[in-house]
Amino acid sequence: MRTLATLSAAVILALGPEARADGDPVKGEKVFAKCKTCHEIASDKNKVGPTLQGVIGRKAGTVPGFKYSEAMLGSGVVWDAETIAEYSRRPKEFIPGNKMVFGGLKKDDEVEDLIAFIESKCCS
Repeated sequence: MRTLATLSAAVILALGPEARADGDPVKGEKVFAKCKTCHEIASDKNKVGPTLQGVIGRKAGTVPGFKYSEAMLGSGVVWDAETIAEYSRRPKEFIPGNKMVFGGLKKDDEVEDLIAFIESKCCS
């Protein structure tokens, strides 16, 4: 039994933060404060960045009325929990040449909480 528990823990750790318990959308709303200067989520209004309303399942570079970088337009990314998590950690590495100036979130729990918040606003 101990071997099974150890193996299970090793698998969860190897899969990374997305495989762990879901984030907290209430904490994620606080993390989103870092994003809301440039992004709206409660409406379809574009700001310095495109609206994030309905972002889950949307192809990158497709919000009407927003002028995207060529890098974003050609990325082929479809936004889901995994792609948003990676982008929010390292935006310039995930899609080199994109226009976003934010340097990225450094803490895995903040990323998980942010994803939970976005999903609560986009998918409920």
